[in-house]
Amino acid sequence: MGQNSEHHNLNLPLQLVISFDQVISFYDKYVEDENHPYHKSAIEITEYLENYPELREGFTDLTKLEKYKEQIDLVLEGLFPEILTDNEIKVATIPFSFQSFKYSNRLKNILKNAGDDYDFTARNLSERELYLHACVMILNVCYGYTIDLKRPFYFDIPDKKLGVTKHYRVAFNGDFCQVIPTEDAPKITEEDVRLLLDNYDNIEVWKQKFPLNSYIFKGFGIMNLFDVTFDETLSSIRENLLRSDDNLVASLRKNLSEFFNIKDLKLGYSVFGALDKNTFKSHIKRSESLLFKDEHEVACTEFFCHGIVEHIFKKNEEIAISNIENYGKLSGENGFYNRLKAQGIQSIILIPIVASKGRDLAVLEIASPRAYELNSVNQQKLQDIIPVFETAVSRASEDFQNTLEATIQEQYTSIHPAVKWRFYSAAENYQYQLAENVENPQIEDIVFEQVYPLFGQSDIKGSSLARNEAIKEDLTTQLELAIKVLEAALKQHKLPIYEELIFRVATYLSETQEGLKAGDELGILQFLKKDIYPVFNHLKATDPKLALLITEYINSLDANLKVVYDKRKAYEDSVAILNTQLAAYIDKKQEEAQAMFPHYFERYKTDGVEYNMYIGQSLVKDQNFHKLYLYNLRLWQLQNMYEMEQVAHNARKLMEHDLQVASLILVHSNPLAIKFRMDEKQFDVDGAYNIRYEIIKKRIDKAHIKNTTERLTIPGKIAIVYSQDKDAREYIKYIKYMQAKNYFGKLEKLELEDLQGVSGLRALRVEVIYQDDFSEKSSLTIDELMEEFK
Repeated sequence: MGQNSEHHNLNLPLQLVISFDQVISFYDKYVEDENHPYHKSAIEITEYLENYPELREGFTDLTKLEKYKEQIDLVLEGLFPEILTDNEIKVATIPFSFQSFKYSNRLKNILKNAGDDYDFTARNLSERELYLHACVMILNVCYGYTIDLKRPFYFDIPDKKLGVTKHYRVAFNGDFCQVIPTEDAPKITEEDVRLLLDNYDNIEVWKQKFPLNSYIFKGFGIMNLFDVTFDETLSSIRENLLRSDDNLVASLRKNLSEFFNIKDLKLGYSVFGALDKNTFKSHIKRSESLLFKDEHEVACTEFFCHGIVEHIFKKNEEIAISNIENYGKLSGENGFYNRLKAQGIQSIILIPIVASKGRDLAVLEIASPRAYELNSVNQQKLQDIIPVFETAVSRASEDFQNTLEATIQEQYTSIHPAVKWRFYSAAENYQYQLAENVENPQIEDIVFEQVYPLFGQSDIKGSSLARNEAIKEDLTTQLELAIKVLEAALKQHKLPIYEELIFRVATYLSETQEGLKAGDELGILQFLKKDIYPVFNHLKATDPKLALLITEYINSLDANLKVVYDKRKAYEDSVAILNTQLAAYIDKKQEEAQAMFPHYFERYKTDGVEYNMYIGQSLVKDQNFHKLYLYNLRLWQLQNMYEMEQVAHNARKLMEHDLQVASLILVHSNPLAIKFRMDEKQFDVDGAYNIRYEIIKKRIDKAHIKNTTERLTIPGKIAIVYSQDKDAREYIKYIKYMQAKNYFGKLEKLELEDLQGVSGLRALRVEVIYQDDFSEKSSLTIDELMEEFK
């Protein structure tokens, strides 16, 4: 029989003395009571046991359990009646050591089936815990306290026949034991008890009050085991579903395998979106299915039979198929049958679980490789588990919904992490108003006062001209191809209508080559659609030679846009390459800058990239702002602008359409206020005076140098616009440092023409020295930058 040797020499406050005095005393009572039905047999037993006084007096030598086995069996016969031995799971044991010495037949068979390597020990009981349990028992038995440390003990016993593990809970009967203090046992006071109750985790305190072997445990205990595999599985399923980690399906498979006593049980699931009532198609949102592999959509009426669609998708009722081969014959071997057969599945239970808000339907697949192992009868065992799954699916559905909402927040209406705290504060305040039933609860305005703005842009130069040129070239190609078809048609059929159409197309062609005006492209496309394509369709149907030319024309058009889209595609692909690389670069570097001091950052993709930053005390919750952080951020911005110039320069190698950027920084010395506009879901400057800053931002990149026609922003140079001398002095200091590192070349000091409503602006413009081998690794980190500039 599997025994636990580990606890034979336990460190405990108890000396364990095995004694059967309490049971033998019962026989003494029967001897005295002549009317008791056990009177005669009790006389025989007690006379026989007088020859073995150690059984009453007690012994500590465990080998004597074997020596007195016959006598102990006789003593305990009343506690292990033969009529119950095949039903009860019961064992006599020495507490705390789990040394067991008499077993009911049913427990013997359970342990025999567990295998020779199974050690009959309770789950997760450390020596420390055993010591504490012993101390609490002493307090309760010897000192009359009612301290509750009753935690159920469990045994996990493998069942080799079924290939699963069964779980048993222990009920301990301590009627046959007593606890006696030795002379060495310290007297426990009220104060000691209070100290112990505050020191569960400090085993040394307990050992001080209850030294090793300071009490005697005399007697034995009876353990009754109850099969709680069902409850444990239910509990384990709950735990696994609440945890819902990456190993969820594997953990649940093990649970359900114990639940159904099927060691090779299979498990899968799919989550379906709402079913289209017309087509009976459904989107598969997530899947670790036995049925579906890479499908994202399933046509339910084609894949499943009518019965499954009715039960699972319409009525949301479980269904059991106990014999897959029979199902195949009845269903005409549909897709569902074929998938099951390919997996070696012969019986299956499908459980539909609807999320609480009805958004999703999860279908759980429990399957066996043998027919009839899963059926409509053992399907009923699942009734207690289904509510647990429903809760988990609802939670997972809500989590997924929250993830979607978070994605929308992040991708479409992002609130920058640096200022999220302020939005949470406003939301909490609003929820408080709702909870307190405040009349007309108001969501408060979010305004940050006294913040310093930084603005930058890397603008693709001549983008409008380049786009128009690309459109012009594509339209020219399309019109020339149309003329080619019409000239071939005229040659074949000599109809005056073809001459007239050629003339009209040629007129559009010459106008296009002279230059496009607003609306020209649309006018040409409408003309082709209305007047030319009906003719092409007629010719295609009637003349095989012309049909080839018309097919060539059609193949030259973009399938979706129905226009020649070669040059425009090259231009737009090039813009996309440049935009993506610039945006990705500044986003990554910006995270680094946040570590210096939290600040607000928002970026826009235009033809190029532009961004706003704001820094100041009101933006942060628990940090102190100093203007030093503003100067650091300005230096970082200049360094970053230089690096983005390098990124744009290197991107030219990847672009079919050569594009360059012109870079601009706007310096604004005075702090301003920004306010979150609820309608636009973004921050804008607040207050009439601050509007001037926004006007400058919108007009500055079109500005010319004073008394010239030269634009301020040009490729190859970074322009820094300012209005106060102190700003120029600050930036000249940064530029000199970067010139010393061979990042920048010549510096110009410029005055700008007056803009509408804005005058007195000046600029520094500095030449960028390009590095052909630039990479992010060669750029300075924020820490290096600050260290260099101290």
